[in-house]
Amino acid sequence: MAAVLRKLLWVLLWVVSALFTGTAWTPSKALAQRNDESRQAIPPARTKYLGRTIAPTMGIRGAPWLIRETREEEERPSEVMKQLGLKPGMVVCDIGCGNGFYSLMMAKEVAPDGKVLAVDIQQEMLHLLELRGREQGVTNIEPILGTIADPKLPAGEVDLVLMVDVYHEFSHPEQMLAGIRKSLKPEGLIALLEYREEDRTVPILPLHKMSKRQILKEYKANGLRLTKQYDGLPWQHLMFFERDPDWRPKNFSRP
Repeated sequence: MAAVLRKLLWVLLWVVSALFTGTAWTPSKALAQRNDESRQAIPPARTKYLGRTIAPTMGIRGAPWLIRETREEEERPSEVMKQLGLKPGMVVCDIGCGNGFYSLMMAKEVAPDGKVLAVDIQQEMLHLLELRGREQGVTNIEPILGTIADPKLPAGEVDLVLMVDVYHEFSHPEQMLAGIRKSLKPEGLIALLEYREEDRTVPILPLHKMSKRQILKEYKANGLRLTKQYDGLPWQHLMFFERDPDWRPKNFSRP
């Protein structure tokens, strides 16, 4: 009951904020500056990439689903956290962080000296993350308002980038992967979670699933190579990628 009341409270706070400010959220000064920078010209969005149809982005209405009580049983995020191997002092990133389901767990693992760069393209999601962070007393999360073509990450500073069921929604996968690749430290990793297309029993729409074959095709094309994987999750692939030192970038192909 207490958990349900807490969820209702932060949703209510967001609604009240919208009523009194005329918007879902007034961003901080730093975030507003990133928002201004993000208004630069963005290439046309793709609908397909290397034979795959790109899925639409989940909006703010899907926020409650991200923190549903059945998520541990369905996706086993506690096991995911073990596989990430986070340590205090690390700089990690949660791309498509939403309302912070993974960001908050990661922040506690890398505390006190580490931090989480929490990236989302929706200000409302970042606001919900901030509300939940305050509730839990978490202070080492930096919210970043990215764009559909740029995660707005610092170059060469990130130990691990986590993407949970979000990569398949990127309308600009080449540009996003280029920004993520650039953000990694020399030994940095990308941890990718995607619902298994190969398994018809996974109760997710086909458009929101990916096969290992397709993932490997796309990541190889963008200078990333598989370094390890974990197949023990109920619904998802968990694959780890590093930069391929022998890869040389080419001009972005046309949509």
